[in-house]
Amino acid sequence: MAAIIKLRHMPGVQKNVWNYFKTMHRNISTSKKNSDTASTACEASGDDKNWVSYGFDYKSKEEDTNVHNASFFFSVTLCLVFGGFAWAYSPDVHLRDWAQREAYLELRRREKAGLPPISPNYIEPKTVKLPSEEELCDVEIII
Repeated sequence: MAAIIKLRHMPGVQKNVWNYFKTMHRNISTSKKNSDTASTACEASGDDKNWVSYGFDYKSKEEDTNVHNASFFFSVTLCLVFGGFAWAYSPDVHLRDWAQREAYLELRRREKAGLPPISPNYIEPKTVKLPSEEELCDVEIII
């Protein structure tokens, strides 16, 4: 929407668009056309020679329309709308909210105690076993 508003202020676009709309005319006719009268005659007689099936039933127009409407109702309304609602408001099974809340509480506790947010010795250096220089040999170490 913002792009349309920005384009509206450009002089070249203004000139071309407004000239197009000034020259465009829409004529409204209220007279009956032959195609309108022919379609009402076919509908009144029950002739379905121009009927195109939705692919559910090739013999009955009414059955085809009913199954088409029902399938779209179930797929769109029930699956997409109610399924999306259930997915959006389902409980947090991975406990992401809980983990974030606990992290904020831990940060607040460490700030009150005067500690850094993350301890540089998160893991005791004595418990970490590093390879010796001989084991590393010519392996490039990227930090």
